[in-house]
Amino acid sequence: MKEKKKRFKHEHGSSFSVDYYAYASHMRSWNAGFKVLFSIISLLICIACNNLFVSLAVIFFMGFLTVAVGGLDLHHYITMLLVPIVFLIFGTIAIAIGFSMRPVGQYHVHFLNLFYIYWSKASLLKAGGLVFKALGAVSALYMMTLTTPLSEIIAVLRKAHIPKLIIELMNMIYRYIFIMIDTHSRMKNSAESRLGYCDFKTSCYSFGQVASNLLVVSLKRGNNYYNALEARCYDGDLRFLEEEKPLKAGQIVMAVIFIVVLLLIWFFTR
Repeated sequence: MKEKKKRFKHEHGSSFSVDYYAYASHMRSWNAGFKVLFSIISLLICIACNNLFVSLAVIFFMGFLTVAVGGLDLHHYITMLLVPIVFLIFGTIAIAIGFSMRPVGQYHVHFLNLFYIYWSKASLLKAGGLVFKALGAVSALYMMTLTTPLSEIIAVLRKAHIPKLIIELMNMIYRYIFIMIDTHSRMKNSAESRLGYCDFKTSCYSFGQVASNLLVVSLKRGNNYYNALEARCYDGDLRFLEEEKPLKAGQIVMAVIFIVVLLLIWFFTR
């Protein structure tokens, strides 16, 4: 009997890691080059079409691949999407509304008898379209990063003849981010076990202690990681074992159909 696939998720209290989701994804067996190319093409179409319905199609289909096919827990996926959503909402406020000393615009509100806040249907639609377009691009990149380990993405970039310096810097910076996240998680758990967040005053003190020590401890851990690399004959070139993952015809057909559907949606709704 075939073993039933189970959804994966983090244990409570563990540090966040994109690599965890990528290695546990059911789509990890897919060809890495295909996933990278498919996500980039979807991203470019989403941006180039500048169409609300195309953006929604990209958001839902990429979410379907990541959650339903890849096996990522829906709660974790939505939680990760909330981060760019918050930034996008605040970033588009300046497009949706304006300020004036006199009543202008299609709709306006006199705020504290000091100035007017005004907006229109066109500005709201423009801001909403921008949010969904950016969210569609983000969801396409999420599909790639949450189903493809970094080592495979680097292998694809190397085959695409991306400069070696850029690849090495990308990998080092990426790894160091998670060193800092893991260090912060350990320090925070240690403070919580000693009732470091029992009240507001103690919480502020614990936060200050964690923040002041985070960089120093992270640098020490980063240095230990570098020493480990040198002990394994690191010569400035990171090499990873590449697993052969043949490209399947069904995946190509799926990608072609989706791209054609996006273009048809754009054609009939432009």
